Amino acid sequence: MKERGILYGVGVGPGDPELMTYKAIKTIEDCEIIAVPNVNREKSVSYRIAAGIIHDIDKKICIDLGTPMTKDKEVLNLAYEKAASRIAGYLAEGKSIAYLTLGDPCVYSTYMYIERKVRSLGYETRIINGIPSFCAAASRMNESLADRNEQIHIIPSSYDIEQALEFPGTKVFMKAGKKLTDVKAMLIKKGITDCYMIENCGMPDEKIYSGADKIPENAGYYSIIIIRH
Repeated sequence: MKERGILYGVGVGPGDPELMTYKAIKTIEDCEIIAVPNVNREKSVSYRIAAGIIHDIDKKICIDLGTPMTKDKEVLNLAYEKAASRIAGYLAEGKSIAYLTLGDPCVYSTYMYIERKVRSLGYETRIINGIPSFCAAASRMNESLADRNEQIHIIPSSYDIEQALEFPGTKVFMKAGKKLTDVKAMLIKKGITDCYMIENCGMPDEKIYSGADKIPENAGYYSIIIIRH
């Protein structure tokens, strides 16, 4: 009986190819196939990051696993099932796959939805951690995310902003691009000044803003706001 392949969820880090771990690089190099969460590899941020350090990655078979931009759970679930089915077809042939995901696969990653379905089909899956964007952002600013017994709250941009600002300790708003106007207005209203925003951390077009009044009204999807309050 032919040995089955393994699905690896590989975190490629926040943006700088040099922040990819050795294990992530080696896993991608060892896999016959890569998968990207987009309609093609050229449009995939995670692929472009990996391509910045892995030679001949363009010669690998690439599975394009883009999912619809919708909150409809039924539509998304169908897309995840189709992706899992495509992946399972290759795994059954004994070919291992490296699914490239931005940051770390364990933090707000589409990969996890697909991975659970692949696992339910009886295939082996493994996660290769990557540096999360909020850790890279804090490092970029030479700041600590938390000292001593302080709390850290990782908050999706869809969460209630005003309620989240009441949490003790550090607040990290992930993928805050769509909510920038609301977040900025709320910070100014509450007089919160100890904050900063990084757009496209570690990428060539990275931008840094310090202070609530400096946060722009519009920014890209990969924007993180960190509030020390």
